[in-house]
Amino acid sequence: MNGISEEKTSRLELNGPAPDFEAQTTMGPLRLSDWAKDSWVILFSHPADFTPVCTTEFIEFAERYDEFEKKNVALLGCSVDSVYSHIAWARNIQEKFGVAIRFPVIADIDTRISRLYGMIHESSTSTATVRCVFFIDPKRIIRAMIYYPLNVGRNFDEIMRVIDALQTADEHKVACPANWTPGKDVIVPAPTTLQDADQRAANSEYEVKDWYFARKKVA
Repeated sequence: MNGISEEKTSRLELNGPAPDFEAQTTMGPLRLSDWAKDSWVILFSHPADFTPVCTTEFIEFAERYDEFEKKNVALLGCSVDSVYSHIAWARNIQEKFGVAIRFPVIADIDTRISRLYGMIHESSTSTATVRCVFFIDPKRIIRAMIYYPLNVGRNFDEIMRVIDALQTADEHKVACPANWTPGKDVIVPAPTTLQDADQRAANSEYEVKDWYFARKKVA
């Protein structure tokens, strides 16, 4: 897969390949390149099972599971806890909060995958994963990355917004402005020639502020 193997630990880059790996999860063995084909993947890490902030995040991921599925997004959790700990925690969440964990969680006891993806930040902790979120497209390209500290839970509205923005940008070949949410106007890519700039300034299909700045609506 794009020449990237789990033994290679080069720095991750936006629009670069997502390193492939095999892992044991709460739903059995999994290889990233073969799993959830033709779907987007949100790979996310949490510091530890049976911790309160992580529990609120897992509940939120679980409660939004159907929403992610409608957007063709598969969820994949990861931490350095054992598969038995993951299973016990998932059962505890269902028992105490009435929420079923329907996505796999990687048991990364040897920290191999966590280090492959830069989830362990030594300045924060040498043994636990910080709160990382990787947005991986169906071609297994990393399209966005978000990191949170150990003591701050994730903003799930922003996670959903990023997915919506990436999928909208891909489908319509546009860009999404600051604070964009579905239904708002998008940015039309700027012209790259003088001729196109002249045509853009006169284009009545767009809301043109100047030759380089134009917006439009998308369905």
